[in-house]
Amino acid sequence: MDTDKLWRKISQDLKNELSSASLRTWFSGVSISSVQKDIVTLSTPSGFIQENIKSRYLKLIESMLEKALGNKATVEFTIVPSISKPQTNEPQQEDFFVKDYATVTPTLNPKYTLENFVVGLSNNVAYAAAQAVSQNPGTSYNPLFIYGGTGVGKTHLMIAIGNAILAKNPNYKVIYCSSEKFMNDYVTAIQNRKMGDLRNKYRSTHLLLIDDIQFFSGREGTQEEFFHTFNDLQGKNAQMVITSDRPPHEIAKIEDRLKSRFAGGLMVDIQPPDFDTRVAILKAKCMERGESLPEDSLKLIASSMQSNIRELEGKLIQITQLLKAQDLPPTVENISGHLNQLVARMPSDHKQVLSAVCRFFDLNLKDLTGPKRQKELVLPRHITMYLLSEELGMTVEKIGQVLGGRDHTTVMHGRDKVKNALDKDQEVQKLVNEVKRAISP
Repeated sequence: MDTDKLWRKISQDLKNELSSASLRTWFSGVSISSVQKDIVTLSTPSGFIQENIKSRYLKLIESMLEKALGNKATVEFTIVPSISKPQTNEPQQEDFFVKDYATVTPTLNPKYTLENFVVGLSNNVAYAAAQAVSQNPGTSYNPLFIYGGTGVGKTHLMIAIGNAILAKNPNYKVIYCSSEKFMNDYVTAIQNRKMGDLRNKYRSTHLLLIDDIQFFSGREGTQEEFFHTFNDLQGKNAQMVITSDRPPHEIAKIEDRLKSRFAGGLMVDIQPPDFDTRVAILKAKCMERGESLPEDSLKLIASSMQSNIRELEGKLIQITQLLKAQDLPPTVENISGHLNQLVARMPSDHKQVLSAVCRFFDLNLKDLTGPKRQKELVLPRHITMYLLSEELGMTVEKIGQVLGGRDHTTVMHGRDKVKNALDKDQEVQKLVNEVKRAISP
């Protein structure tokens, strides 16, 4: 059977079984690339999509193929990125949800540069420090400790430093990792008795970028290992850049000797962007996406979001998509109407978020909040944690209670998995936006 004809048949069958949201999310970029005897190969646009189809829909697809072909078929997968997306050296999306990752030379996200970092009153000191470190790594400010709230640009600035240093020194070894990745590497090294490998990895780098150091809180063994890694790198004049959501002295359960070393370099904070900076950010994002919105329309969007740059960009994407879908010009009147719709969709309590996630992922509430740990439940739970935190401002302790009594560190882990992925992959942005639209006020 012709591959296109076969996939059209399977797609029609899927329409009868799945919601339109699930179809758009998981199957919009999927096709059959080959049929060889009893092996059918599906092409997916990313590893992220592939993993979710495998875990949620593989048996369903196999039964549909058996019905269409008249014999049992084994499904294999291949990744064929969408041609509309620029190709990069970024890790496949499964890295963000299946395992943590460390980025080692030269695969820093290329979209984060000093040139496209929008500078304003809220971040000009941090930007100037980043420039100085990029020009003289290991000598100007070491470590550079950048702190600030969620979505203000800390990670962008940190990776931009790495990209700038690599541009001048292509042979530099650079490690970028989350604090959780460092913790996991430490635990794995102990379990496998490979502490020497761990130390060789982290202490042989020219530039170490550690994101969200606040999660070292209470991890005594990790802190001990990082303390010695810090001293070793500083003794070699290797540059370190560290981010946190708060200054060192406010991080609970961090040893004083580490706090002292963090404060021994340069500490700079990034405040929420002011109005003019938010407008400038929106202009830059429009240019990146090839969009064009009038100045008044950009100002209207900027006035609707006070602090979080990531959420500001998400709102821009939602509005431009809605305008395109309805073939409307980007006037102040049209955008104002859509902004009102988006505000109206904001959940007022956690039950709305839980209900939306369950509807979207075809789950029942008992599975979402219960003790089961099947793979297909991980992503919905992480998105729930993210939405409860970002949309409702709930504390991690309260979110843990709502989700069946989970530990606050588990909640932080899940929330930040999604938060980090949103910065790096359009598929995740699309998925979270779809779930948001499923929320009924």
